[in-house]
Amino acid sequence: MQADIAVLPGDGIGPEVTAVAVSVLKSVARRHGHQFEFGQHDIGGVAIDRHGDPLPPATLRACQQADAVLLGAVGGPKWSDPNARIRPEQGLLALRRGLGLYANLRPVRPHAAALNASPIKPHLLTGVDIMVVRELTGGIYFGDKTRDADSASDLCSYSVVEIERVVRSAFQLARQRRGYLVSVDKANVLETSRLWRDVTSRIGRDEFADVRLEHVLVDAMAMHLLSKPREFDVIVTENMFGDILTDEASMLAGSLGLLPSASLGDGKVGLYEPIHGSAPDIAGKGIANPYATILSCAMLLRHSLGLYEEADCIERAVDGALNAQAFTADLAGGARPLSTQAAGQAVIEQIQARCYVAELRD
Repeated sequence: MQADIAVLPGDGIGPEVTAVAVSVLKSVARRHGHQFEFGQHDIGGVAIDRHGDPLPPATLRACQQADAVLLGAVGGPKWSDPNARIRPEQGLLALRRGLGLYANLRPVRPHAAALNASPIKPHLLTGVDIMVVRELTGGIYFGDKTRDADSASDLCSYSVVEIERVVRSAFQLARQRRGYLVSVDKANVLETSRLWRDVTSRIGRDEFADVRLEHVLVDAMAMHLLSKPREFDVIVTENMFGDILTDEASMLAGSLGLLPSASLGDGKVGLYEPIHGSAPDIAGKGIANPYATILSCAMLLRHSLGLYEEADCIERAVDGALNAQAFTADLAGGARPLSTQAAGQAVIEQIQARCYVAELRD
């Protein structure tokens, strides 16, 4: 298979973790006889510095023409003034909109070897396997904003169509998994949440009667996610709630450095990125955890390229590396940590050991 992958390293540790992830993709391509082409483009703070635009038109065009997009991270203290007219995060929001991406998939599956890195008691984490589906294009992040000397406002707005499409995606995922969907809202207070609950209930009743649906208020969900995470399968929620809850869910995995994500729309082009930020405090030190970005590559192979066996191989390879105690600084505890590059090499060695079936068949 031939595929063009747009690589957007971005800021902070983004270039470090994406470089390692690209090496892993190249290893998979060699083992399975594929040809992946990688084009690198600017986004975020580095794009502001070089082009005066957090998403240059050339970057957006390249992403629209690619088969998939791999992103590192955006932002950093150099561009952190909240009053700045141009900010790195604007590039990410514009990219999601420009690619028509509305469903952000964030799997949370703690690795047995890393349970001690989590502040949550290990017995609560065994068997946890959650998929959070976050709506990406509506809500308070995109609503009209006003500010004067005495007040400010951010409009939270959702249309029926925006809710329907992301909820259908979540129902379909739940149907493929354990048949249980939790919709998170704040319907006791917010009118947008009341609409969200009504639309979700209707779609569940009319189109997905085989999927068990439950509604949970966001404040209750914040507690349940840490106290009984094993009970959940697929969780769907609006933009801001999803952003907050998935950062909280990173505590289940032990580190933000273990959680990948995929942003999908109606087309084949998806945006794949770790959920962590640019971590400017460790940028350039070679100690960043690349596993979330590598696991994002597995999602890229699965969702945009349809390479399911190859995606499974990457996930098994990361499991194998973690089982072999290939820990970066955020996971190592008192043990000697691996560098970013060494962790990536540990995954590549696992791929070379685990993908032999495809190699022999080819």
